[in-house]
Amino acid sequence: MKRTALVAIATTLLGGLAVTTTPAAAADSAPIGFAAVDALGQNGTTGGAGGPEVTVSTAADLIAAIKATGPRVVRVQGMITVPAGMHDVSSDKTIVGVGATSGITGGGLNIGLPVSETTTPPADAVHNVIIRNLVFRNATDDSINVQMFSHHVWIDHNDLSRGYDGLIDIKRGSSYITVSWNHVHDHAKNMLLGHSDSNGAQDTGRLKVSYHHNFFDRTSQRNPRTRFGNPVHIFNNYFLNNSDTGPACQAQSGCWIEGNYFDNVEEPMTNSYSGPKGSIVERNNVYVNSGKPVVGGTVTDPRTYYQYSLDPPADVKALVTQGAGTGKV
Repeated sequence: MKRTALVAIATTLLGGLAVTTTPAAAADSAPIGFAAVDALGQNGTTGGAGGPEVTVSTAADLIAAIKATGPRVVRVQGMITVPAGMHDVSSDKTIVGVGATSGITGGGLNIGLPVSETTTPPADAVHNVIIRNLVFRNATDDSINVQMFSHHVWIDHNDLSRGYDGLIDIKRGSSYITVSWNHVHDHAKNMLLGHSDSNGAQDTGRLKVSYHHNFFDRTSQRNPRTRFGNPVHIFNNYFLNNSDTGPACQAQSGCWIEGNYFDNVEEPMTNSYSGPKGSIVERNNVYVNSGKPVVGGTVTDPRTYYQYSLDPPADVKALVTQGAGTGKV
């Protein structure tokens, strides 16, 4: 498994002067990490591939397209104001913005069946969903919520900020998910993995998520805050001006945190943030004007599940600030 590398530095002539530019990384054509793993009867994450493609520009058309039965590629044209609340996405969907400024405001996307206390994954759990290249603003609840044993979800190259609750929350037994190349900013309650210290019956052995090449930009907390998932793989992300903490891993979760760049982060990572402790394995991270990591315990090596390549952590700031967010897909 190999991620598309940053395009080599190019030198051009402009007005007789040599100008060096560093093009942004090309977007990956398929997910890396847990969303690429064959499991639970699903081979990787392909979204709506093979289904019809529809372009939507109204709330009614968007809501109908994302909940329709069967594979479908839904292209979002422009910023669409949806009704308040969460809007359900069905299995085998790709939802992708057109250009760099298309997206959703006023509500959020829900990937998952209605909440129940069952501990047995339902046969019709939502699965195989891709959300890419969308701007999310002013959600009245979560911007993106994944719940109730949903699996094989890829959330990639989005721009999320200024919601009411979480920007990307994953909970209630969901698993095999990759969150990559997103720009999250100007928000407090950023990313939650596992909603409660008391939900081990649904979450233990699940909540397997890879977070890579995201730009955690002035998001004070939940970057992410994790429970029960092991391993949670957090690699090659750029953390900037996080006034509370970076990853906070608790309640028996195990975070494998490597190759990240922490820039002015008060507490870069901790396994004793609040409630029961978790575990953190910390490797090869860069700390600039940041506090000391609080780590300990054992974590399952992500290579138990998949192979991956790491970018040098010193390069992550440039890679992520240029490559994360919309307009790259």
